[in-house]
Amino acid sequence: MQIFISTGEVSGDLQGSLLVEALYRQAKQQNIPLDILALGGHLMEAAGAKLLGNTAGIGSIGIVEALPFIIPTWLMQRRVKAYLRDNPPDVLILLDYMGPNVAFGKYARKYLPNVPIIYYIAPQSWVWAPNNKTIEQFAEITDILLAIFPEEARFFEKKGVNVKWVGHPLLDRMAKAPTREATRQALGLTEDQRVVALFPASRYQELKHHLPLICKAAQKLQEKVPDVHFLLPISLKEYRHTIEEMVKQYDLSITLFDGQAMEVMAAADLAITKSGTVNLELALLNVPQLVFFLVNPITIWIARNILKFSVPFISPINLIVMKEIVPELLQEEATIDRIVDESLDLLLNPERRQKTFADYEEMRTLLGEIGVCDRVANEILHYQK
Repeated sequence: MQIFISTGEVSGDLQGSLLVEALYRQAKQQNIPLDILALGGHLMEAAGAKLLGNTAGIGSIGIVEALPFIIPTWLMQRRVKAYLRDNPPDVLILLDYMGPNVAFGKYARKYLPNVPIIYYIAPQSWVWAPNNKTIEQFAEITDILLAIFPEEARFFEKKGVNVKWVGHPLLDRMAKAPTREATRQALGLTEDQRVVALFPASRYQELKHHLPLICKAAQKLQEKVPDVHFLLPISLKEYRHTIEEMVKQYDLSITLFDGQAMEVMAAADLAITKSGTVNLELALLNVPQLVFFLVNPITIWIARNILKFSVPFISPINLIVMKEIVPELLQEEATIDRIVDESLDLLLNPERRQKTFADYEEMRTLLGEIGVCDRVANEILHYQK
């Protein structure tokens, strides 16, 4: 059996790697010979997928931000489409990554009509309230959607998409997370030390917007809490030099890590983080967090004034329960003073921290049960169009 998986960006690579591991695990248990080809990143490759192209470094959020990646993405897709046309897989899996994956799906519908298309981890159309054309395109290319959020499943089901809710795969990953005590010991941190984790970016373009802001806020926070120590995991090794040079300017008590994001999260008392998958990981580790989101000013102007972009929340944590569990600072609200004020309260106010922990517990009940990746793998291995 041959499966092709298409995803992009660092978070897609992570989710894709969990899926690849589960597919091989279930295939072995059921004596199903299996090969997995993919557009993804190093994590998927390490899990056993053969990469036809590496997409982890060419993702972006935003209209202006996406422009430099249009041609590289198009060239990579053209090459892979030609390969798939000559070597049709048994199943095509599209994982998140809305624009490129919808293009892939449309191509497969036209030239590989007998290949089932399974969409896993849907683009957040149910949040962004897109036009009907976007939803229609998604429905046309999707034989079945394996949804990770209950609300996502309800939304697409109402739009006529064949949907099965499977739960969130991070439940599986976080079940194996190290404890705070073990991680602090491994990282050389004392139990009473105040530790703040910084997560500025998983995409290169985010660094120029996020890192200076987050460093200035950390500098001011350090003035108010002198014993604080910052931890910053670097998601892609290509970013290390850029981050090192930027961080040097701010005289912070900080340690940089190559990867080790899970350990950094587990050791933290607080996280200052961009919006994304990391928000859920932190919540499942019971770490209070402040979420911010910045894009190019031109992008936000177009989104608000031309596309009439409207979204209730930007963090997946708040979207799951449709209320503010963690504070969000979007664009103009993401000032140094706001970040510092919210961080101080989340770090030093016991009542605020306890409220956050209680809200996290409520959110967990909506994520399903552990074993998500194996359930998804079995759906894929036995899917009949």
